[in-house]
Amino acid sequence: MIGDNEILWRPGQQEMTQSNLARFAQAHGFDPGQYDTLHRWSTSRPGEFWDAVWDFCEVIGTRGATSLERSGEGVMFGARWYPDARLNYAENMLAGPGDRMAVIQADENGIYGRLTLDELRRLVAAAQAGMRAHGIGKGDRVAGILPNRIEALVGLLAAASLGAIWVACSPDFGAAGILDRAGQVNPKLIIACGSYRYNGKDFDCREKLSEIVRGTQGLEAMVLTGEGPISLDAPGIDLIGWDAFCAHPSDGLYFEPLPFAHPLYVMFTSGTTGLPKGIVHTTGGVLLQHLKEHILHGDVRPGDVMSWYTNIAWMMYPWVISGLACRAQIVLYDGAPILKTDGGMDYGVLWRLSEAAGITHFGTSPRYLSAVAEAGYAPGRSNDLGALRSVLSAGAPVTPEQFDWLYSAVKQDMIFASISGGTEIIGCFALGSPLHPVRRGHLSCKALGLAVDVLDERNASIIGRKGDLVCTEPFPSAPLTFWGENGDQRYHDAYFAERPDIWTHGDLAEQTIHGSLIIYGRTDTTLKPGGVRIGTAEIYRVVETIETIQDSVVFGRKINDDEEIVLCVVLQPGHTLDDALKDRIRQAIRKHASPRHVPRHIHQVSGVPYTINGKRVEGAARASAAGKPVKNLASLANPACLDDYATISALHEEA
Repeated sequence: MIGDNEILWRPGQQEMTQSNLARFAQAHGFDPGQYDTLHRWSTSRPGEFWDAVWDFCEVIGTRGATSLERSGEGVMFGARWYPDARLNYAENMLAGPGDRMAVIQADENGIYGRLTLDELRRLVAAAQAGMRAHGIGKGDRVAGILPNRIEALVGLLAAASLGAIWVACSPDFGAAGILDRAGQVNPKLIIACGSYRYNGKDFDCREKLSEIVRGTQGLEAMVLTGEGPISLDAPGIDLIGWDAFCAHPSDGLYFEPLPFAHPLYVMFTSGTTGLPKGIVHTTGGVLLQHLKEHILHGDVRPGDVMSWYTNIAWMMYPWVISGLACRAQIVLYDGAPILKTDGGMDYGVLWRLSEAAGITHFGTSPRYLSAVAEAGYAPGRSNDLGALRSVLSAGAPVTPEQFDWLYSAVKQDMIFASISGGTEIIGCFALGSPLHPVRRGHLSCKALGLAVDVLDERNASIIGRKGDLVCTEPFPSAPLTFWGENGDQRYHDAYFAERPDIWTHGDLAEQTIHGSLIIYGRTDTTLKPGGVRIGTAEIYRVVETIETIQDSVVFGRKINDDEEIVLCVVLQPGHTLDDALKDRIRQAIRKHASPRHVPRHIHQVSGVPYTINGKRVEGAARASAAGKPVKNLASLANPACLDDYATISALHEEA
């Protein structure tokens, strides 16, 4: 077990009696101090639980008489939720008093705009009229290639209001990466930016967009946002500016009543092991899951301010914007999280925004937290974070040392929630709660309504040992299918082939005696020297404490019938990897992890491969170091760094 049982924050009387989760528990006859009992009810009586969430969170729509239909007794795959329900995601997002503040717009220079709910409704109504004028309706696909600005939010909500399916790509993806994703669904309409700005530099997208138009089948129109001439090599399609698109006459917002299982999003996996998988998420599943996570687990209240540093393609974007349905404000930030300036690196941009916007729920990634900590920046001493009640992190395991830093450098009186789930469920299997203490290195609790467990190779539930993270009962935000041919079969093969009718998520995890969880990394990157499973997070935790190391990636190298560990490190400027540093690294890993974790080979590299969404890609490093091709370079933000790993392959052959 990594970390220890040191408690960094405890719930007080207010949390145990007045938090949303406490009130929900009490309303249904449960003691807020007995979360395990509440969780067992939520998974053993799923219809009752999700009906209760629907009512407590005031979902707009008709629920129908049936909550859950199983295709057979105890069957998980193929379960149908609320088959008679009718609702609309956009209607729930845009409900509430028109004068309440809804959106805060910010970029690298700070806050530049605020919108009330009425103002947002008018923008969505105008975009909806533009879509209807272009024949967009139920089931049509609308793609957004946009930065995290108001046009992306408006386009998404307008599409959802009509029952169209939204597909998002970040404009910093290359043309091939966008075609690998949006090109799969044949969008009828694309909304794209002609250019975007990042870290003080402008990037033109027009050449890339011309290539995307030529490679997209079924495309009828492209809408360009931003200033400048509407010029694009786009023969055969209707090319229109955003303002003109939104200038069609509107009779006001219309919300199409949709089945619970009607597709809302197609979201794509990272695509580092092949063509990205298009995961189809449902209108009702997304709404119920996010309301439960925000209102119950996150204790989000009307008037709160939610942010997450994300592009629009990562699942954390649809996750955080669902805060609108909780009557919270959301922050749309367009820009870099750390700025390069003439005076050096500026680590305070997001924290100054947090102060100016009064952010209550601040979301980010472990990689960002690590960069800020290594720079010695203390957000709580440099900024007024009085409004901040919760910091959340997703995308990779958070080390115990990062927990320490957050409570010393950011704020002591707050909830830190390391959350874990994925694009596949557009939500969390494990996350935080106002009723749970924050334990160093732990994810506080299993998510309500999800029968989360950790199983060993016998399919026995285990505590205190590493195993496979699974879910054993149906839940509403499970995918409808995978987009494309044989989608149901590919979906089944991805999550149910290993254990029939049990969702096997692909994370190496441990559940503790406290009911918390620890995530050690993905099972497809798990190391197995001597047949013992070792999570990559256990090695990163140790390596990141060595001050001369800036970044690292670890993977396994097959040798005969066994596996040896290869560690690649990026060093701080002015340092080189000599034998003394190698010995120091090995001794630290031996002492703080185990002798089995000690790498056989250590190499210096110029960079570590990451996806555009900021996830470390061990598989790409492993493939290159084995002399094999990386299947989808378009998914990587920095593919050039793989040249170093190809050199490693040659060194191993010589050895």
